[in-house]
Amino acid sequence: MGGDRTPERRPAGELEASVLAALWAADGPLSPGRVQETMGGSLARTTVTTILSRLYEKGAVTRKRSGRGFVYVPTEDASGLTARRMHAELAKDQDRGAVLSRFVSQLSGEDERLLRALLDGEGDAA
Repeated sequence: MGGDRTPERRPAGELEASVLAALWAADGPLSPGRVQETMGGSLARTTVTTILSRLYEKGAVTRKRSGRGFVYVPTEDASGLTARRMHAELAKDQDRGAVLSRFVSQLSGEDERLLRALLDGEGDAA
């Protein structure tokens, strides 16, 4: 059938990132409907609700009751979430030294200097 108009499926991680971006840009808690509107209405509300539920289960958002549903707030900013993901990946490997060594060996010179400054206690070296 050449006339298939089914939209291409986006990876779950991409959808989660889009939902989190909408929450980070908000001034306060958002309902699934408001998240859907913020994202341009391209996703079904049920899809947005499913993504928010998954993010809640992962600890990336908190929720509180609002009427018959929930409103959602991210638990941390983008940098904090990335750091948590890095820790989770590191925890999956038994040879942490090898993982960290490989990670450091692949840093750019600028990132290596930044990491060294942070490890030397120079606070926010960015």
